[in-house]
Amino acid sequence: MTDVGIVGAGAGAAAAAFVVDGAVPDADVTVLEKSGGLCGRAATRRRNELTYDYGANYLKSDDDRVVELITETLDDEGLVDVTEPVYTFEADGVVSPGRDADGHKWSYRRGLTQIAKRLFGRTDATVHRRTRVETVRRIDSPGGGGGAADGGGDDGRWELGDADGETHGPFDVLLLNPPAPQTAKLLRTAEWDDPLRETLVKAVGGVEYGSVWTAVLRYPFALDVPYYALVNTDKEHAVGWIAREECKAGHVPEGETLLVVQANDAWSAARYDDDPAENVAALAEHAADIVGDERLADPAWTDHQGWRYALPEGGVDRGPVDSARDAGLYLLGDWVAGEGRLHAALANGLDVGERVAYGI
Repeated sequence: MTDVGIVGAGAGAAAAAFVVDGAVPDADVTVLEKSGGLCGRAATRRRNELTYDYGANYLKSDDDRVVELITETLDDEGLVDVTEPVYTFEADGVVSPGRDADGHKWSYRRGLTQIAKRLFGRTDATVHRRTRVETVRRIDSPGGGGGAADGGGDDGRWELGDADGETHGPFDVLLLNPPAPQTAKLLRTAEWDDPLRETLVKAVGGVEYGSVWTAVLRYPFALDVPYYALVNTDKEHAVGWIAREECKAGHVPEGETLLVVQANDAWSAARYDDDPAENVAALAEHAADIVGDERLADPAWTDHQGWRYALPEGGVDRGPVDSARDAGLYLLGDWVAGEGRLHAALANGLDVGERVAYGI
């Protein structure tokens, strides 16, 4: 039997676990997730008859393998198209139909977290939620590796220590799925006596991220506008994105509006720890100005979320990442793919899962 450990239950991790479970039937896959949810920044909440995707907004059809996975391999029940276009606005707030709307845009009636839930649900993986990994440890394994998915490297194995003092493992293969800064922190303190560790820490730690502070705003009326979302193209406005969740079937009661308003990186970083109520009020005012409807400044109900490590601003040096496979260590996520999009995380997870399973 091959023991596979995965830190983080994001979309990439779910895709990798799905591939490994299908290709290596005797693999024992264990996932440790610090939060109570699945799918990372592709996050969904359901409250007061509302369903809303408040992190990643939708899944794009930009990767053929991902499209096949979502529409054919997995059950497509509840999969919904977002058909309205994405319009643009600039620093002056003027809205224009200046963007072709990204091809297919998908969510689920129950939200984007369905992707990870359905992927993990098709495996025998054990998922431990609310389990924060704090220690990564390389240990000797005199008996050698664990078979088809042992990474083809030395005889070492991996252990993980969590915040409650529990030890998990040993694992023949370890996959790290947190955002690059959190992965770098784990590697920086890892008990792993190998020169590659420092090189890997430097490469992973060099991936820069943008923050996003999000306000969710509910209104008891429908908006009469022709678009699903607005994106700021010159990146000079405090708001980077406004989306209408009512454009996703099953998300919002008929006749109502639910806006997801995401601030840009500079605004989010500067006000990340400010009073949430003040941030929500400021973003509601911005939304009213941009959309051109003063009623939006006074939402009936609100929610909010900060994403300190929301969007990677580039990829990672793949040399050290690829070299780590010789030790049975794999890094995955949108930041490894070099694109902060849900389809990129899924595609990277499929790729990593295949490399683990087939030793390529």
